[in-house]
Amino acid sequence: MASTKTVDAFIAKQAQWKRELETLRSIFQKTELLEEIKWGSPTYTLNGKLVAGFVGFKNHYAIWFHQGVFLKDLQKRLLNAQEGKTKAMRQWRFERGEEIPEELVLDYIQEAIENCLAGKEVKIERRVGVSIPPYLKDAFKKDAGFHEAFKKLTPGKQREYADYIATAKQEATKAKRLDKIMPMIQQGVGLNDKYKNC
Repeated sequence: MASTKTVDAFIAKQAQWKRELETLRSIFQKTELLEEIKWGSPTYTLNGKLVAGFVGFKNHYAIWFHQGVFLKDLQKRLLNAQEGKTKAMRQWRFERGEEIPEELVLDYIQEAIENCLAGKEVKIERRVGVSIPPYLKDAFKKDAGFHEAFKKLTPGKQREYADYIATAKQEATKAKRLDKIMPMIQQGVGLNDKYKNC
């Protein structure tokens, strides 16, 4: 799906969740947050800091709180979507047919704003360098053009691909994953780009 420039355009192209995302947007618009598009989806910022955003997926839609780890979450609505990876971000998922508790959502957003103003922030240590697994190194030796295409990717995209190959346990899985990613790398796209441009 192509990237959008405005929240109106983002919502207009949703095949599902259109009404629900409009409702979430109306809640965010009751706050002082600045509405922007970042990574292809609606994001709300305060003084240049990421506070929250929302997005629709195949089976659910969600609000992301960028520093959600600091929210009290008295109603137990938040989860860490990538346990072991995500340090600060928390997600509030909504399933089909679930009512959006507008006042409660607004309370969570207001608390996130207060936390942002208070400077509560998890400092993320950026990974430096890329550790290339042997299986990928062998593929580079066999195909110099593939290696050149890989070197043109950003370090973040290189890490995504290297981790994708390194986490495969069996040789057959590594081979299948390599077949999948070679055309993507040669096109200059990242492994997870399609999820970033919902």
